[in-house]
Amino acid sequence: MQCFIPRKPTRLKDFDYSTPGYYFVTICTENRELLFGAIKNNQMILNDIGNMVDLWWHKIFETYKNALVDEYIIMPNHIHGLINIVGAGPCTRPLSKNNEIYQRKNVNGNDDDAGENMVSPLQTGLGQCLAWFKRMTTNKYIHNVKNNNWPPFNKRLWQRNYHDHIVRNDQSLKNIREYIINNPKNWGTDENNIKNYSTEGGGRNPYCGTSSLSLQSHVVPPTGLDMVK
Repeated sequence: MQCFIPRKPTRLKDFDYSTPGYYFVTICTENRELLFGAIKNNQMILNDIGNMVDLWWHKIFETYKNALVDEYIIMPNHIHGLINIVGAGPCTRPLSKNNEIYQRKNVNGNDDDAGENMVSPLQTGLGQCLAWFKRMTTNKYIHNVKNNNWPPFNKRLWQRNYHDHIVRNDQSLKNIREYIINNPKNWGTDENNIKNYSTEGGGRNPYCGTSSLSLQSHVVPPTGLDMVK
């Protein structure tokens, strides 16, 4: 199993990620395990695990009414997606420790990922949406390991962090959408494809990222919404 260097935090210090606007996110499986399906004829073919992840991706936008789905792609070991935060949602409400759905304990019975995933569906903002998604998909995966013989994961399903870009102009938004759509046919050279990773000199970025997409530093306002500065 390939071991990858942990990502450094990529969030902008003091930035409010509930600010309306488009956000481009990448979420990778732990150690970039190929869990969600395979690329065939330049198309992503989802397996049962990939279909489960796809279902819960859409449930983000059913649960968080101020978040709208945009272009996304589920790849063999990661997700690229655009999330449009459209306005302020309900106030934050902490969960009680006995909440049956959002338990703190992970598959190993400890609290390893509790800080990231202990969130309420009433919370708003990019981080809350993604933490909820990771928690719910992990819970569903564990259920299927126990009941449908899915392969168990090692420690956690997802990498602890995620990569994001703040979308700041229409051209960048267009470029990102095209990048997402074309991701399956570029899988052969994708930096998240473990076949392309080298630990020796000249190796690709060891993090779950999007360096192959040419973006400005703090990327992209949605059309008519220049609210993210």
